[in-house]
Amino acid sequence: MHIPATLVRGGTSKCWLFNQVEVPADRGDLERLLVAAYGATDPVELDGVGGATPTTSKAAVVSASPQPGVDVDYLFAQVGIGTGSVEWTSNCGNCATGVALYVVAKGMVPVTGDRTRVVMRNTNTGAVLEGIVDTPGGVVHHFGRQTVPGTRAGGVAVGLTFRDPAGGSTGSLLPTGQAAQDLRVGAAEPVRVSMVTAGAPVVLVDAASAGRTGAESLERMSADVLWLRTVRHAAAPLMGLLQPSGEPGDAVPKVGLVGPPVPYTTTLGEPIGAEDYDISVRMLSMNAPHPAIGLTSAVAIAAAGLLEGSVISRTTGGPTDEWLRLGTPAGVVAVRCTDVRDGLPHRVTVQRAARLLADARIYVPEAGSQQAA
Repeated sequence: MHIPATLVRGGTSKCWLFNQVEVPADRGDLERLLVAAYGATDPVELDGVGGATPTTSKAAVVSASPQPGVDVDYLFAQVGIGTGSVEWTSNCGNCATGVALYVVAKGMVPVTGDRTRVVMRNTNTGAVLEGIVDTPGGVVHHFGRQTVPGTRAGGVAVGLTFRDPAGGSTGSLLPTGQAAQDLRVGAAEPVRVSMVTAGAPVVLVDAASAGRTGAESLERMSADVLWLRTVRHAAAPLMGLLQPSGEPGDAVPKVGLVGPPVPYTTTLGEPIGAEDYDISVRMLSMNAPHPAIGLTSAVAIAAAGLLEGSVISRTTGGPTDEWLRLGTPAGVVAVRCTDVRDGLPHRVTVQRAARLLADARIYVPEAGSQQAA
């Protein structure tokens, strides 16, 4: 069998997009299809369309939305690498960037002049996002000059806004009721963390409390993956993300280190001065160091920066203003919080870029076949 699909680059991720009418509606059947199509039982995903990294082994299923005021729904899938499974518990802002361009290019949302607004609902989490896609002259373009940290390649500019991002899957910006607290991780001394939900549930470790800087290289972060997974698993039940008898997952909460700005060189060899940004951030993507930062994590960090006493505001010297500049391995990502009421941002925006890479037919083995995808 074969399935129509479109490969997009959204920000620093690649994502295969499927129209809901072309794939199973049943979640179990859909998971089996994606595992086969991606070759996800193989750690290098050689015999499938998976990219063998967390940022390139993603999918989304797109459909018209029945919700008033929302144009399209999308179901996000983080396809496992060598696990033969799919994580369904999170959202991906980079893929949402790709979805915004995709639905305009495919005529699911009509072009409206030089910029076209797309309202999207992530059905995994209920989050509502707004994409402003550049359509100069009322035309959808396949190429553009907008760049993002992590790649020198240009794409079509998409301004991505998370609407009312606080709460989500845990019901509150601060699921434990505290802006910061000590978290015991195994037998080691407790570390200082902020556990927040905005965009996604995230546990942010004050790097200094853990003997780290928050500006570690990707190689050093690789050495810390097992420890950061332990942090994630310790935080999950406190955030209401894990039942006492449940097995901890690796999608949520997202986990990372934060620290003060220091001079560093990006993964593309570009020098960054300490004065060029406000806070150092190093995150995991599933079980690997994120080469840049996931947008849902960026939203959570920006929201935490508005809170007195959080590990973000303590590092920056007080609650942050409208803009927060994040120093990531790939470069500086600026996040803007607007419509702030009672310390909660009702709009959080990041400027991104997207590009349609290919329309394809993905050949997938029939059920029971011994061949890989």
